[in-house]
Order: sequence, then structure tokens, then C-alpha cells
Amino acid sequence: MAALRAAGCVFAEDEAELILAVAPTPDAAASMVERRAAGLPLELVVGWAGFLGRRIAVEPGVFVPRRRTEFLVEQALAQAPGAAVVVDLCCGSGAVGAALAAGLGEVELHAADIDPVAVRCARRNVADLGGQVHTGDLFEALPGGLRGRIDVLAANVPYVPTGEIGLLPAEARDHEPRVALDGGADGLDVLRRVAAGAPGWLAPGGCLLAETSRRQAPAAVAAFTGAGLRTRLAVSEERCAHVVIGVGP
Repeated sequence: MAALRAAGCVFAEDEAELILAVAPTPDAAASMVERRAAGLPLELVVGWAGFLGRRIAVEPGVFVPRRRTEFLVEQALAQAPGAAVVVDLCCGSGAVGAALAAGLGEVELHAADIDPVAVRCARRNVADLGGQVHTGDLFEALPGGLRGRIDVLAANVPYVPTGEIGLLPAEARDHEPRVALDGGADGLDVLRRVAAGAPGWLAPGGCLLAETSRRQAPAAVAAFTGAGLRTRLAVSEERCAHVVIGVGP
């Protein structure tokens, strides 16, 4: 614990307890503490992240799911409690898709990401839920048979403006893939592409959900509305979470 405190870990005691609980041997624990003290995110040190009561496997080179994104899942479950076809776009570890499938029960689950490392990791997390994971750029990755059938399209897109990547905490800046963070000049490039393409993939009354920031929310809402979706913004001040929800006709 002293090593973690010295390294500036705010929750050193809790982190030390977790490492000791998961390490198979004292030598392994010492190695894990060393990696954490060197700045590796705790989730990558222990190999998983907690997300809505599930342990989501993560590995180096994969975006670590954030607790604020649980709000997106909760909004999706409330919006479409009877959803039968779910897609997790820009899936990263597959945490959102896995949580949605667990919450909905029997669903047809698809996830997709442009990064092969993320695809490999997501397959580990959705396998027990019968999910399929595809590699490719947004909708290009999806099977054509999903057109017009998707009840919930969750897209936790990258939304950090390019010029602000360097301002991120070192854990994200140095250890997570840039493709999972960089949203272009104003952070909304990928979100706009998803919004524009979504109507052709959504089932009647299907919904698209994407996370954004407080500052970007008005422009994100406008992108959804401009795509022909009935749009609202859901906010959790407690979790600093902003989720744009668009419902198709």
C-alpha cells in the first residue's frame, strides 16, 4: 500500500486490497503493485473492470469501460425493455452490449469495433451471452440482415476533441487506444456519422443512444434531430453522464 500511496494512487488502500485478493502469489502481487505504481490503470493490472455488477475482461490496448457509461445502459433498458435485437457499436471491451443482454434476457446481440484488439476482447465478454462480434468501421462491420431490425443501437463513440487528447489523465492518454478517444475537431465526428446512418438500421420505434459531454450535448442533440430521430437528452449529474437518445419512426 505504501508503494501505491507514494505513486499518488488516491484509493491506495482499496487498490491494495483488490490486488491482494486477486493475485495468485505474493510475487504476483508485488509485480501487480509495481505495474500499478508505474501508472498502468488498475483495471489493466487486475485484468477486469466492474460494470453494472459484471466483471468485464480488459487487456492492454483496449478502452476501459467507465462507470458513467452505466447510465447509458440504464437509459436503454428503460427506453426499450422489450428489445430483441441489440447492437453495441464502437464496442471496445463489449461492456455495454454484455450489460444490455444481461438486463434484457434473451436477445440477439451484435457488437462491432474497428480495432481488432477490442474485437478479441469483446468476444470474451459476450460469448456466454451468445453475442457475435464484428470487425469494421461502424455500420460497415454489421451483417446486412440487421438493416431495419435493431431495437437498441448503443454507440459509445469516441468524443474527445483532437486538440484535448493531451489534456486527458495519463491513464487514458498513455494506455488507451487513440481511436477509442479521438472524436475529431469538435469531438463529434463519429457521433454525426452514427446518427446519419442509424435510421436505416433501426427497427420501427428502435432507439439510438450515445454518450457525450455537457458542452457537446446541444450539437449532439442537433445531429440526432437532423437525422430524423425524435431526440431527448438524459443527464445524471451524480455521474457526470450525458446521453443522447434518438427514437426512429
